[in-house]
Amino acid sequence: MKDFNLENLVRPNILQLKPYSSARDEYEGNTGVFLDANENPFGNLNRYPDPYQKEVKEQLSTIKRIPVSQIFLGNGSDEVIDLAFRIFCTPGRDKALVFTPTYGMYEVSANINNIELLQLPLNKDFQIDKNAVIPVLKDENLKLIFICSPNNPTGNSIENIDFILENFNGIVFVDEAYIDFSPRKSWSEKLDQYPNLIISQTFSKARGLAAVRVGIAYSSPEIIALFNKTKPPYNVSQLNQEAALVALVDEKKYHDEIQAILKEKVRVEKALAKLPVVKNIYPSDANFILAEVTEADKIYNNLVEQKIITRNRNNIVANCIRVTIGTPQENDQLIAALKAYKNR
Repeated sequence: MKDFNLENLVRPNILQLKPYSSARDEYEGNTGVFLDANENPFGNLNRYPDPYQKEVKEQLSTIKRIPVSQIFLGNGSDEVIDLAFRIFCTPGRDKALVFTPTYGMYEVSANINNIELLQLPLNKDFQIDKNAVIPVLKDENLKLIFICSPNNPTGNSIENIDFILENFNGIVFVDEAYIDFSPRKSWSEKLDQYPNLIISQTFSKARGLAAVRVGIAYSSPEIIALFNKTKPPYNVSQLNQEAALVALVDEKKYHDEIQAILKEKVRVEKALAKLPVVKNIYPSDANFILAEVTEADKIYNNLVEQKIITRNRNNIVANCIRVTIGTPQENDQLIAALKAYKNR
């Protein structure tokens, strides 16, 4: 990242884009007789929401110690991912890079946006191979790199992110959906050090708001400004903003639930390790376990028959199922079912 120039990375039409000016952009007050947005005057949810989610961002800013100007909220992390493609990659010309196996939406979003996606396999420890990535970083059409850490579906934290940041003049997007469960520090602490860094987080996992669909991006003020002018005007509903605010207020509940999940993860890992059908449990800094089993397809289907739903990752990592840590009762059901399976 020796000659980083943001404007050289942004699609020309995005640089020139004049964003839509909503009624709530032109009048920012909370009180008054609102006759500006063609809303129904009756009801409790009849008004458009704050297009920039100021209250949620202010609360996040206090908790994370990151300025509001460096925070973006999206309709789930998937919108954040999609906007990164839209802003930085010209369809049919530019490229993005991922390290596989990883989160599948990077590929889906690349295909939707007609962006060639380069895929480098992680090594046997599910880490980035520095020697393999060096020549790829020199591709002049490579604009965007996605790194999921802790990684999905493997669960481990990814090393050598600093190497990528320092040797690539494009955008490095670090997806930290599971960072709340990890002992590692968030890369958001290094925003001032790396102007090409975007960090994505979410309310879906540790905050328990998967149904609410609120994703977060932290980056430089300049990059966040590009996200704000490219997004739809009212991308996060009022109900979702209110749910996010409630979750941010109760920090004790948040921390207590994380500790409960991590404690259960240790218990489940120990229990699974004793079972003949489980060959290996990969290290995880997330709220799930990737387990290599004797016959993934058959075990997955057997669990489904008992209404225990795991994720079959056999097509991505050979003979592996991914198990999310549930309540103690749910975890007990899983363990009992796998114990019974060995006797078949």
